[in-house]
Amino acid sequence: MRLLVMFDLPTKTKRDKDRYIRFKRFLEDDGYMREQNSIYTRSLLSRSSAAAHRDRLRDHIPPAGSVVAIELTEKQYVDREILVETRPEGRTGMDCAGQLFLEF
Repeated sequence: MRLLVMFDLPTKTKRDKDRYIRFKRFLEDDGYMREQNSIYTRSLLSRSSAAAHRDRLRDHIPPAGSVVAIELTEKQYVDREILVETRPEGRTGMDCAGQLFLEF
């Protein structure tokens, strides 16, 4: 089982930036793996472990912005599609390759 955390936090003021950095550090220190800039996942042993980590997450959420947590089974996580950009740098439009789909 996995816990997927996606967030969009404000970074306009120094205080906002500090909260953003503190939240990211909490995720990393708590065993989350960075998938993208604002998307982290964590492996879990059971549903009770997921509940405990959701509670820990709630305790560390900054007061502004949005944080979304989704529980995924290991099969759902493994069956995800990873899209890799294959267009040459600086090229846009329909004249070049689109995206490459990788399935695991």
